[in-house]
Amino acid sequence: MMATGLPYRPGRVHAAAPALLPDPAEDRIPGRGPVDGGRASREQSCPVTSCDTVTVALRHGLEAVDILRLRRACGTVLQSRNGSTVAFLVPGGTAETWHLPGSSCTAGALLPPATDPRWVVPPTGAALTVRPTDAWVLRSALCEAACTLTAGGLGPF
Repeated sequence: MMATGLPYRPGRVHAAAPALLPDPAEDRIPGRGPVDGGRASREQSCPVTSCDTVTVALRHGLEAVDILRLRRACGTVLQSRNGSTVAFLVPGGTAETWHLPGSSCTAGALLPPATDPRWVVPPTGAALTVRPTDAWVLRSALCEAACTLTAGGLGPF
């Protein structure tokens, strides 16, 4: 018996079981196109006006970068000038709905040149385009990173 009160039968999905992940084909942000499997496509560019930035503490952000790289879902990431924070580029419009303790999301993004040494994950491709990280995937990675760091004695945030 599972915690939901429904008997557990491997391979069967119960109608009463909650969906853990949203449908990848549905829009995450109103007015935007669908996200491909929870990740932005590699060809998607992010002009300065269409990206928002999610900023977190350095240690927390670097742990999240590692998690996102393992999931092959890490977009472009930038370290702050003083080296105390990490900023993830996310699709425009995310700032309106972003509410996660320990982080902040601001509309717009000021991007340094692609050769700037502060890039943790630099722009890619021949045109050096930036690739945003899906906001839902980033939220999950930030929560997982916080749990990992807290379990290691490096939290709370």
